[in-house]
Amino acid sequence: MTGSDITRPHVLREYSLVADGERGAVIGPQGNIAWMCFPAWESPAVFGGLVGARGLYSVQPVDEWRVWGGYYEDRSLIWRSRWVTGDGVVECREALAVPARHDRAVLLRRIEAVRGPARVRVRLDPHAGFGGGRMTGLRAEDGVWTARSGPVHLRWSGAARAVEDGGLVLELELAEGQAHDLVLELTTGRSDEPLDAGDLWAATEAGWRRHVPRCDDTLAPRDAQLAYAVLAGLTSRRGGMVAAATTSLPERMGDDRNYDYRYAWIRDQCYAGLAVAAHGARPALLDTSVRFVAERLLADGDRLRPAYTVAGDPVPAEEHHDLPGYPGSRLVTGNRVQRQFQLDAFGEALHLFAAAARADRLPVDAARAARVAVNAIAAHWRRPDAGIWETCDECWTHSRLTCVGGLRAAAAAVAGPREVREWLALAESILADTTRTSLSPAGHWRRAPGDDRIDASLLIPPVRGAVPAGDPRTVATLEAVRDRLVDDGFVYRYQIDERPLGDAEGAFMLCGFFLALAEHQQGHTAQAVRRFERLRSGCSTTGLFTEEYDIRQRQLRANLPQAFVHALFLETATRLATDPQ
Repeated sequence: MTGSDITRPHVLREYSLVADGERGAVIGPQGNIAWMCFPAWESPAVFGGLVGARGLYSVQPVDEWRVWGGYYEDRSLIWRSRWVTGDGVVECREALAVPARHDRAVLLRRIEAVRGPARVRVRLDPHAGFGGGRMTGLRAEDGVWTARSGPVHLRWSGAARAVEDGGLVLELELAEGQAHDLVLELTTGRSDEPLDAGDLWAATEAGWRRHVPRCDDTLAPRDAQLAYAVLAGLTSRRGGMVAAATTSLPERMGDDRNYDYRYAWIRDQCYAGLAVAAHGARPALLDTSVRFVAERLLADGDRLRPAYTVAGDPVPAEEHHDLPGYPGSRLVTGNRVQRQFQLDAFGEALHLFAAAARADRLPVDAARAARVAVNAIAAHWRRPDAGIWETCDECWTHSRLTCVGGLRAAAAAVAGPREVREWLALAESILADTTRTSLSPAGHWRRAPGDDRIDASLLIPPVRGAVPAGDPRTVATLEAVRDRLVDDGFVYRYQIDERPLGDAEGAFMLCGFFLALAEHQQGHTAQAVRRFERLRSGCSTTGLFTEEYDIRQRQLRANLPQAFVHALFLETATRLATDPQ
């Protein structure tokens, strides 16, 4: 099998992810690292086969007569690639070592002959800079290969018998029950740290156990564990959580709807914190979300950007690259979101801070940041914004209702005695004006003044307390979403144009969980559980969710994995199990 065969693209449902918080590695069914950027999420790829760039690190059985599979180990992002061949079963246990550092990544791969003997071929040929930096300075000493690829320094242990052949090639023969460890280190400078596979695996296993609870108190414990692990794996020690590990995986073929989501959106960060707060078992991710959002508010005030790098720096402008890209798209880095104003981010921040306060985990700086958010809402709530879907600037109903709910939550949990009346009065003013301008003649919330379409995002503000569950506006909106935006149990954002829903875009997984939570709020327990279970079928073979789902083709669409979908999965699985109506 040639290198091009190994790196050819696959449908998204066949990819898995390992991550350490600072970056992630996407693994394809042929055993190749199809995507990995270094040193940071937003850096150029060292392994970029997913978008047509050079760069290869593959582990696969020599026997081409094989069937692929795999699974995540409980409470972790430790993945096991699994191949059933004509002679037996081969597995490769894979992880990015934790705890991680910004300047160092360690890829762990343990090849195991599970049943019968195994013959395995390993290839390593990194190309930093989206395929531009070939491997140079190859040298083997004491069983460890060292090299460089552009600015990236590499050390590879466990491959003492590898030979140079347009990269490094290693042939392994393992007896049944035998295992072989490979450790690949990437650094920004020279390193002499130990590469002991046993110690690195032990630390990684312990790290995931600290991050991810058992989730036995949720409706779907194993899937909730994976959702928790995804959120942890996408969250940097510096605070930010990337929206997705990848860039330029298209929502729809050929219409330029492919984006770079390797940045930390304020809204997504809040969704993750709220999900963890709802579950309550391991509050570390809540603390991290609160710290990151508070720091950004205190630094930028009412000029808060919708997204930042995980280190809190500005998102670079969009740039297009001359590479094949994933089929149906072209490679884009950076994101134009850095030019937008999104009002709802301030409301979501207040929801996050209120949840932290209820858990008695709101630091003083975050309480100050909440007041900054309130002042920003007071100054700008009449201003058009890009909204949750980041389209044109408009007075979006969702943005204003999110601020109403956030103000009410913060008034109950964060405000001082003199502030409660002021914050609630501001909420009432926004609600009254939004009712005047953005309520349709049919009685449901419409997207914006002058836009009578229903929008599934309007389900979530009542769930968060913007208006009561029994309010006629809430009930009418829920009924309108059910009638107009649901197909085969999946939910679309809104009617894009005159085309049928599925022709314009895929079902939006986030909105499906909004609907499940809205049904649950109404006491429709059976409907909520049924919708939740239907949405579970929209994940990949590996258990990961993307942003959209193509119902007709049963295919995943857009970047992988999408953090806010996993956040709402965790919250929904928790609330349906622990908050009976």
